[in-house]
Amino acid sequence: MSAVVPGTDDAPRPAPARASGRPGSRAILVLAVVAVLGLVAGLLLSRFVVNPADAAARTAPPAAGPITVPVESRELSNDVTLRGDVVYDDAVDLRVETADLGERAVVTSQVPEVGATLDAGSVALEIAGRPVIVLPGVLPTYRTLRSGVSGPDVVQLKQALAALGIAAGDPGSDLYDAATAAGVAALYQRVGYPVPSATDEQTAAVTEAELTVRSAQQEVSAATTALSSAAAGSAAPSALLSADATVRQAERARDVAQATLDGVRAACTGGTTEPGTDCSSAAMLGLENAVADAQDAVGVAQAARAEAGAGPSTAVESAALAAAQQSLTDAQAQLADAREQTLTALPASEVVYLETVPRRVDAVNVRRGGTVDGTVMSVSGATLQVTASAASTDAALLAVGATGTVPLDGAEIPVTVSAIAATTTTDGSDDPGSGSSSTGRFTVTFQLGELTSDQVAALQGTNVRVSVPVSSTGGAVLAVPLAALTAGPGGESRVEVMGDDDQSVLVEVTTGLAAGGYVEVTGVGAGLHEGDLVVVGTTGAGATDGATTGTGSDG
Repeated sequence: MSAVVPGTDDAPRPAPARASGRPGSRAILVLAVVAVLGLVAGLLLSRFVVNPADAAARTAPPAAGPITVPVESRELSNDVTLRGDVVYDDAVDLRVETADLGERAVVTSQVPEVGATLDAGSVALEIAGRPVIVLPGVLPTYRTLRSGVSGPDVVQLKQALAALGIAAGDPGSDLYDAATAAGVAALYQRVGYPVPSATDEQTAAVTEAELTVRSAQQEVSAATTALSSAAAGSAAPSALLSADATVRQAERARDVAQATLDGVRAACTGGTTEPGTDCSSAAMLGLENAVADAQDAVGVAQAARAEAGAGPSTAVESAALAAAQQSLTDAQAQLADAREQTLTALPASEVVYLETVPRRVDAVNVRRGGTVDGTVMSVSGATLQVTASAASTDAALLAVGATGTVPLDGAEIPVTVSAIAATTTTDGSDDPGSGSSSTGRFTVTFQLGELTSDQVAALQGTNVRVSVPVSSTGGAVLAVPLAALTAGPGGESRVEVMGDDDQSVLVEVTTGLAAGGYVEVTGVGAGLHEGDLVVVGTTGAGATDGATTGTGSDG
């Protein structure tokens, strides 16, 4: 028996530790997990695997069938639809003629607010403490109107005053006379401003003319006395005294007539005539004739006095008296002219004319304390309107007086066509012969119906849609889609009506207005009723991707 030596390869080894489980059980567990996963995967894959026969059945088109819609009762209409801007009508720029004012054209008061209304006889502005009065008229202001001037602007003034109920003389005359001046004075009294005063030169001319008249009257008196003295001595004292008395009576009558004429002229010139005072040209001429007649009476009395003297020759004295009388007549004429120049005038800076009134103030370009330079404000008519641009084809369908609607906050605002005009353009040349050319479009103006203040505020300055019916059935009619119509062998129109048994029948119809994809129809023979189902197409076999196939035509 051999001995075992420690540390050699032949030394006995310890036995290995024994596993706690069996190797076969682990393999079985792995196989079970794999089997379950395979089963789940198979089930999932089986949902994506389609039987060819099932796939064919699913993709086959459905059975062919008609598409039907009911016959409707509705009103049909064709409309012209335009876009338009809501603006106030007839906008113009207001200018004031301030050439006579020079550097004094300062706005002092009465500056209107935007939205204010200017009417005939109202004050648009106050410049240098004086009013700018609005009057109706088409001619612009270009000169100051005063006594003696004539022209179409005088006629316009008289017509404007007459429209305000103010008398201004003969409306058929274009002469600015005393009656016209009195009418202008009444206008200033109505607006609450003093009448325009005469210039210093005009006042001085009147004063000088009055002095000349008085001097001429003194010369006439002196010449009369000289003539009387020269003729005295040959007649009886009583006869001479009587003749002298007659002369003095005639002179007093003349002075009364002259004083009467002067008083009436002063009253008419000052614009403060008393009731019953006649300032007409005829009345003034009558007073002047009375003065002339009284003067003639003085001459006759003086001549009689001279004859009563039957004294020495008085030719020199008579000639002197005649000259003095002529000088007096001339002086009186100059005084009348001077006073006429002081009649109430209408300065160019105190009036503006507008073709139509009332007008609305759209913009104000001046302020109190500022100087007037150019346009003082922009005004327009007081009525809102819609202006739209239309193609010639649309304009041809419209007529003045046609009605339509504008939508506003769920409501329909009525409108009426008031004007249709071709839109023109110019080439911008200064050549008057260049003319204008048509753009092929038309400007259509609509007048809006009655509006509330809220509606005015909501519409002003907006762009709106205007719809104008140009053809309509005038009420509810039977209507079907255009696709429901088919043409018969004779060209007649037909619709295919489906019955309750799913059987269809062709019904001949008479067509009317077509609008909005529908057409008015009336059944012929068998008739047609609201709610009947008419075929507009088919679906199913022959259609692609579920699309429908129409069988109708537009007839």
